[in-house]
Amino acid sequence: MVTAAQPLPRATARPPRATAVRHLGPNWYAAVMGTAIVATAGSALPLGIPALRTVWAAVWALSLGLLLALLAARTLHWRHHRDQARAHLLDPATAPFYGCLAMALLAVGGGAVTVGREWIGPDGALLLDAVLFTAGTVVGLAAAVAVPYLMAVRHKAEPAQATPVWLLPVVAPMVSAALGPLLVPHLPPGQPRQTLLFACFAMFGLSLLATLLMLPVIFGRLVTGGPLPLALTPTLFLVLGPLGQSTTAVGRFADVAPGVVPAPFSEGFGILAVLYGVPVMGFALLWLVFATAHVVRARRQGMGFAMTWWGFTFPVGTCVTGAEALARHTGLVVYDCLAVALYVLLVAAWATTALHTTRGLISGALLAAPRPAPAAPRPTTAHTTSDGTH
Repeated sequence: MVTAAQPLPRATARPPRATAVRHLGPNWYAAVMGTAIVATAGSALPLGIPALRTVWAAVWALSLGLLLALLAARTLHWRHHRDQARAHLLDPATAPFYGCLAMALLAVGGGAVTVGREWIGPDGALLLDAVLFTAGTVVGLAAAVAVPYLMAVRHKAEPAQATPVWLLPVVAPMVSAALGPLLVPHLPPGQPRQTLLFACFAMFGLSLLATLLMLPVIFGRLVTGGPLPLALTPTLFLVLGPLGQSTTAVGRFADVAPGVVPAPFSEGFGILAVLYGVPVMGFALLWLVFATAHVVRARRQGMGFAMTWWGFTFPVGTCVTGAEALARHTGLVVYDCLAVALYVLLVAAWATTALHTTRGLISGALLAAPRPAPAAPRPTTAHTTSDGTH
């Protein structure tokens, strides 16, 4: 019996916080990007197999489900673990992954109008793409400014810490540039269409120039500091992202420019698609071989699965769409063959990475607290676990 003099027990215990998402970082959006690109890249292949449209639509639906689940989980993360969320923003190895949020929104939105319309209808697909494109573009532009600002003012990163992960926030506007043209034909003729097309072209330039500023830092770190830590080696594939996506972008500018902008400019976009895309795709293939050699070396030295393996998916997918764009504008069969070959690589990478990710989720290993990083060499490995393993 409780008397007035005795302290009353708490009526109810405070419900436990969502501890499962405490270590769920923004890098998880890479899984959405990698899944969506499998559908969108496949839909433009010159295969002529109608049954594949259903498969690609199903893969896109999976990416939409993953996006909704991650948005919910990340909302819980910010609500219950703001200290960890702030720590992610102040970590130079994790903050760049906020660009993945923008690219995930854009990738799913673009997939809606290319393959998702078969399941949700043309009107629903167009509305979904418009919403996700707007949200993804706003987030991407914010990340392209905020993350480099934090890196310069708060992070105080050392040159030896440079990795291709630093490209993520500045590449996000390039994804908007590549996917925005899909919406141009759905706008009223005249100023609205021209405005969106030139806005996409401006984001193309913004992202390209920012990437050209960042790439020498990353390559210089590789040459002077040696190979990346094993868990971070797959991030070398991220360099393919701006290369393939920019080639895709100029190809889509050329697709929609006729009838939207005056003849001299529309013809110029067609010329740009070839004169820019061909050499950039050549460099992308060079980097693909270079990055693959590093991954083979790392694998032989014991590189295990980490969430960085999702870097094998979306960047390769952008090279598929870039090769598809070159095939349209050059008429060369070799680019069709290249697109198919790269797509086979993409599907193999996606299936392998998705399988390991599913196993890690079931076991709980991927959502566990990061293990302490090795003490040496400190400048290179200090942040490995923040963006690599969890």
